[in-house]
Amino acid sequence: MHSTIYRLLPAPLRRSATPSRLAVFGQFVRFGTVGFAGLIIDTATVYGLRHSLGLYGAGLVAYVTAASGNWVLNRIWTFRGQGSGPAHRQWAMFMVTNLAGFVLNRGTYALLVTFVAAAADQPVIATSAGAVAGLLVNFSLSRRLVFR
Repeated sequence: MHSTIYRLLPAPLRRSATPSRLAVFGQFVRFGTVGFAGLIIDTATVYGLRHSLGLYGAGLVAYVTAASGNWVLNRIWTFRGQGSGPAHRQWAMFMVTNLAGFVLNRGTYALLVTFVAAAADQPVIATSAGAVAGLLVNFSLSRRLVFR
């Protein structure tokens, strides 16, 4: 994968494209792909629970469900072979370290469903914006603290 990425880069970027930077970029792409799967889980859960729990309750349940799914996929694909210790501790560490991303993600979600009528009618707008808001923070924390 690294050689393919390297060949696609413009010449000026190739000079700074070290193997370690390409590896981090590959992890980021996998993390983003996993995040997209999490967005689907998040959105489906919100839509499934919004009438029984309301948008805020559904949003909280959806976040925990999606974050747990993301942890599993990141553990077996994005950061395969990295990190140590029992799985339940790694999951707990993932959830705790991603609290900053949670604040950005669910903060964006809550603001949008509260103040933007279209987002309240179609929560996919709010879940998508929230996922983007937390992406970089969650990647950085996961890479540095959970899967090192």
